Amino acid sequence: MNCCSNCFGDNGLKSHIEFLSQETGDCDYCGSTKVPVVAPPMLEDKFAALLNTYEQNEAGCSIVELLKKDWCLFSHDQMSIAQGQMLLGDVLDDGQLVRQNFVPSEQYLSNRLGKWEELRQELMHKNRFFPETEIDLERLEELLSHISLSSNELQLEWHRARTKTRDELFSAAEMSAPPSHVASHGRANPAGIPYLYLGSEIETAVSEIRPHTGDITCVASFKIPNNLTLVDLRAARNSVSPFILEDEKDIGRMRSDLVFLERLGHELTRPVRQMAAAFDYTPSQYLCEFIKKSRYDGVLYRSSVSDGFNLALFDQSKAQIGIISQRRVEKVGVEISAENVDV
Repeated sequence: MNCCSNCFGDNGLKSHIEFLSQETGDCDYCGSTKVPVVAPPMLEDKFAALLNTYEQNEAGCSIVELLKKDWCLFSHDQMSIAQGQMLLGDVLDDGQLVRQNFVPSEQYLSNRLGKWEELRQELMHKNRFFPETEIDLERLEELLSHISLSSNELQLEWHRARTKTRDELFSAAEMSAPPSHVASHGRANPAGIPYLYLGSEIETAVSEIRPHTGDITCVASFKIPNNLTLVDLRAARNSVSPFILEDEKDIGRMRSDLVFLERLGHELTRPVRQMAAAFDYTPSQYLCEFIKKSRYDGVLYRSSVSDGFNLALFDQSKAQIGIISQRRVEKVGVEISAENVDV
C-alpha cells in the first residue's frame, strides 16, 4: 500500500514525500494517479511530534477529526474519516490508537486571542496611538512568516474598479490609489496613507465598490511583479504546516495560535457598517501597519462581498496598470439573516 501528498493536503509533508519517494505511481488511499508515492510507515517520524500535542480523553473525538479541524490534514475529497483512520493507522502501525478519542493538550494553550480582543477594543474606543494593552509583537512577526508567500505563487493580473461619474473613462492616475491628501480610511489604510486595493477577479473588484444595479463601472487591470512578499490572511490553517516546525512544543504553540491568526484574517474580511467605519477599521489598520513595518509588500484577504479575494498593496508603484474598460452592473444580490439579530 502506498500513499501520496494529496492524501494529506499539506505543503510541508508534500516536500518530504517528494524527497523520500523513489517511484511515481497510483495512490492506494486517495486514488491520485501518476504521483510520487511512499509506504505509509516512512512518515511515522513526522507524525510522532504532532500526535504528542494531543492526549487521550473519552470526551474528545478521533485524532483524524482533530487533525482535519486543526491543520486541514486529510483534506482530499476521497479522504473520509474512515479512510483517514486507515491511512494514519498504517503510518503508525497501530490501527487501535487512531480509533481512540483525543483532545488538544492544555499545556500549549495561549491567551493571544484574548489580548488581541482587549487591544482592538482599546484602539477603537480608548487609546488610538499609544495603547496600554500589550501583545507579543515578536511572536506576531514570527507567526506572519509562517503565512507569507511570494507573489510568484499568485496570478499575474489583478483588477480595480470605480463607479463612472462622467461619459469618458477614468485615466490611469484616477484608477490608481488616490493621492494622500484625499485618501480616506479603508480596511487596511488609515486616512491620508493610500494603499492600492486590488481584486482577484473583475467581479470581486466591482463588488468591493458596493455598486447599484445599472451602474457603469470603470475597471482597470494591474500586473504585479513576481518578487513581492505578501502576508496571506485568507486561510491560516491551509497555509501553516506542522511538519516544518522543530518539535512538539513549537507545534503545540502554533496550534493554539492558529485561532489568533484566523481572527486577524477576520479583521480584514468582516462586514463593517459605513457609519462606524472610521473607528471600526482601526484594528485592521493597526495590523496592516505592523505588517508593513515588518517589511512585507502587502496583505491578501478574503472578500466579504464576493467569492474572490483582495490584495492591499502598500506601495502602488509596485503594480503596473494596464487596460481600462467599462462594465455594466446587471444585478446586485442581497442576503439576509434568517432571524432577527441584535446590532
